[in-house]
Amino acid sequence: QDFVPLYQDFENFYNRNLYMRIRDSWNRPICSVPGAKMDMMERVSHDYNWTFTYTGKVIKDVINMGSYNYLGFAQNVGPCKEAAAKILSQYGVGVCSTRQEMGNLEKHEELERLVARFLGVESAMAYGMGSELKGVIFLAVKHNLSNIFLLPLLIQGCLILSDELNHASLVLGARLSGATIRIFKHNNMQNLEKLLKDAIVHGQPRTRRPWKKILILVEGVFSMEGSIVRLPEVIALKKKYKSYLYLDEAHSIGALGPGGRGVVEYFGLSPEDVDVMMGTFTKSFGASGGYIAGKKELIDYLRTYSHSAVYATSLSPPVVEQIITSMKCIMGEDGTTVG
Repeated sequence: QDFVPLYQDFENFYNRNLYMRIRDSWNRPICSVPGAKMDMMERVSHDYNWTFTYTGKVIKDVINMGSYNYLGFAQNVGPCKEAAAKILSQYGVGVCSTRQEMGNLEKHEELERLVARFLGVESAMAYGMGSELKGVIFLAVKHNLSNIFLLPLLIQGCLILSDELNHASLVLGARLSGATIRIFKHNNMQNLEKLLKDAIVHGQPRTRRPWKKILILVEGVFSMEGSIVRLPEVIALKKKYKSYLYLDEAHSIGALGPGGRGVVEYFGLSPEDVDVMMGTFTKSFGASGGYIAGKKELIDYLRTYSHSAVYATSLSPPVVEQIITSMKCIMGEDGTTVG
């Protein structure tokens, strides 16, 4: 009584009466490398899946159809593993500092130069988490967790037009920014154009002043739906109404395009038409962290004012080497024909 309910009626019914019956099919702990096949720990329940007890046995060679190890780089054999092990012996596991203090290694700068060259942009910056980059962006155009710490760079008086199926990290980053948020129907260019027109004609609520900046927020491949953004049309609208474009390529970088350069390459477009490019290293590259890329002045601004750049611990050296090795493989610069 007098407390906010923990569950809505349907959620309570679903969790207790439907999901609980088949709960043992999810959240299975694994005990091997999450490759194409993996090993799982056997468990049993004696109270209808409320609790589990481990038997000590291992279920071998289970087919993995649930991870985003798209290109198979998350494995414990091959050139990536060997390169990471070599760097581990040279630099250790962690840096124990931020990039702006004692945590800026030559490997971090090598990675950022490689990412910029891979994407065909002026500059790039690596972060420890992909989701935090999305928070940074709103700061950047003022501009995972990338999305959460990037997007707050926007300020009051700015407008964000966000696809209704954007990832939760983009949604949270947008909310933290203080900017006004309006949602357009998924991949619906007519609805997006209507919102752009209304924003320009009516301006800000109450004051009717023009918006300081208008940012279109989309994903390359939408993680919740699997659909590909209609990027050529989005860019055309962005240019027509003089707005900015933030592209989250978490699931498309490395997986789309003839050279694995994401949805921009997939459509044969120029990276210069995208103001802010964000992606993660957790999917196609089998590592962790993410990047933000674009104009040099934008990246320099983020290096100075982004919370993640100032306060977050640097990427682990073995992880950095994993990304470099896998990216060079995709680019065909590893001396093999694998990429």
